[in-house]
Amino acid sequence: MTTVQIKPAGITPEDVIAVARDRAEVVIDSGAVEAMRRSREIIDGIDRDGRPVYGVSTGFGALAGTFIEPERRAELQHALIRSHAAGVGEPMPKEVVRAMMTLRLRSLAMGRSGVRPEVAAAMATLLNAGITPWVPRHGSLGASGDLAPLAHCAMVLLGEGWVLADDGGRAGARPALEAAGIAPITLSSKEGLALINGTDGMLGMLILAAADARHLLAMADVCAALSIEAMLGSDRPFMPELHEIRPQPGQATSAANIHMLLQDSEIMDSHRDDLLHAVQDAYSMRCAPQVAGAARDVLAYAEGVAANELRSVVDNPVVLPDGRVESTGNFHGAPLAYAADFLAIAAADVGSIAERRVDRLLDVTRSRGLPAFLSPDPGVNSGLMIAQYTAAGIVEENRRLAVPASIGSVPTSGMQEDHVSMGWSAGAKLREVLDNLGSLLAVELLAAVRGVQLRQPLIPSPAARTAIAAVEPIAGKPGPDQFMAPVIEQVKNLVTGPSLKVDIESAIGPLQ
Repeated sequence: MTTVQIKPAGITPEDVIAVARDRAEVVIDSGAVEAMRRSREIIDGIDRDGRPVYGVSTGFGALAGTFIEPERRAELQHALIRSHAAGVGEPMPKEVVRAMMTLRLRSLAMGRSGVRPEVAAAMATLLNAGITPWVPRHGSLGASGDLAPLAHCAMVLLGEGWVLADDGGRAGARPALEAAGIAPITLSSKEGLALINGTDGMLGMLILAAADARHLLAMADVCAALSIEAMLGSDRPFMPELHEIRPQPGQATSAANIHMLLQDSEIMDSHRDDLLHAVQDAYSMRCAPQVAGAARDVLAYAEGVAANELRSVVDNPVVLPDGRVESTGNFHGAPLAYAADFLAIAAADVGSIAERRVDRLLDVTRSRGLPAFLSPDPGVNSGLMIAQYTAAGIVEENRRLAVPASIGSVPTSGMQEDHVSMGWSAGAKLREVLDNLGSLLAVELLAAVRGVQLRQPLIPSPAARTAIAAVEPIAGKPGPDQFMAPVIEQVKNLVTGPSLKVDIESAIGPLQ
């Protein structure tokens, strides 16, 4: 089993994904234990001195001016967790919750939160035991961090609340802990606040989404190339010298991918010297790298924001090495919210241009000799007509989801928290947009493969032959209509999974 070391210096996106998706084991580094011990000594000193420090000896939010007597400070932390675990809705996916827990553990291990090492160890134990808290979809505003989602995680550490059952439902936390031989913890001053005040849910969703987006953008280049080949398009717009004169890095990458994917094709060669062939291809073909490439640049920005956040202390208040405990606004999720919103906009547009290529493939007036709706017998058979309807509906849904969440601040907590980021919502809808993009690319891959099949006896590119070999066992050869829903579902698994990309790279070389 892979092991991820939780160190004071932080972890990588790959570490987060390994724990969230692959059940990698987490181990807390000795340096992190020492950092937590030192910061806890400072909090213990505040308790002894009776100084008013937010969240340590006072209430929370609009109750920050309420002094809490020393004998009630542990009670304060438990009450905080119970009251803030107020989410509603369907549970978040297991990978999101595990990413969030991993990132909260990372934050505690930086030694700026004032928690005992035992609290971090308890979080690590939950992760390694495969116990996943039941975290509802709604509750976070993305400022003061992801309070409600993280509180639902913290409840399980206390032996309260719910966990995700094997069947996807919810079960009581205490029996799950008992079955795993794990004892609930009792919180001390500051520790409840430290468990819930941070951007971990937003960041976890952004990291997972960025990894998915990077794969889907490579597959978008694959699908675009196959569509261009099927429609007898030109590979000349993708020559490197045409992209050197507009030095947008993502554009050059996508163009290089598409150009490579279109080589060694009898279909492409069949019209290369035909002077009656179209002088220019439509924008959805010719401008594919300009759109998908711009999305790559947005992805690079989002990955940079996530990398910075992985090195950040986002708790409040924070314990500084010189003994000061200072309030901050680092829990505000604006950087992550903007990045997630921006990436959702870009991904939605990549799906939009893919749907335009599907429509062109199916339209007998624009597909350069392909039969209507890619059916060898149109009329009795409808071919992929309604698959394009499905794609069009998804494009419209993605347009709605691409409306920024980060502009939707609603004041809370008696106007103390009078501007919030809505970063949790931005991250959640980004994941929806990317899931929808996978469906759109599945429809395009299916249509492009069918178009290439219909160009026989011309031999397609090695990339297209590889795609046909993967899709044909699912969808068959062009022929009578069939039940399309399971076909699209299985082709989506090809698009979103790693195998087809690996096989294409084996045939033509690495895609960027």
